[in-house]
Amino acid sequence: MKTLLAAALLLAPVAATAQSAVVIPAASPNVLRAGTPVALRLIEGLTTKEKIARINDRVRLEVAEAVTVNGAVIIPVGSPAIGELTDVRNKGMWGKSGRIVGRVLSVNANGRTIRLSGTFDSKGGSGTAGAVAVSAVVFAPAGFFMTGKSAEMPAGTMLRGFVEEDVPFALARASAPVAAPMLVAR
Repeated sequence: MKTLLAAALLLAPVAATAQSAVVIPAASPNVLRAGTPVALRLIEGLTTKEKIARINDRVRLEVAEAVTVNGAVIIPVGSPAIGELTDVRNKGMWGKSGRIVGRVLSVNANGRTIRLSGTFDSKGGSGTAGAVAVSAVVFAPAGFFMTGKSAEMPAGTMLRGFVEEDVPFALARASAPVAAPMLVAR
């Protein structure tokens, strides 16, 4: 009976210690940090002419400059990215100019979707504010026929997004160089 009690006393602290242990995963030394800028380029132009652009339209983008961490390319040039239009206003009467507002959503890099944040916008110039003011005083109906300019963002327009959350990554091991086939002269 004495040995049974001694064994229980010896095991009790071990059991209590084992239950209170917490396993913490080691942090990856390779992390693409939140807030890292990503240079993007519009693949297709956007415009409010002829009421083409609409709220919630998806915008196709691509990465314009590689994003690297410690010399490793994490997001290569040309990786596809997606944005979304959040506000569209077409040009209107009395010199009201058009406007396009959007946000950057994500980029697909090496088969992985990385969430991005950031906004972009374009506003067409009115260029008729003085004329509209004069027309309104002299001849009010003339302002009705004066319209502002459409908002435009041509293909190739540079935009900026930001990585939204820390993204851990593993570096691929470099494989042994493959021997090039030997060419024999005839």
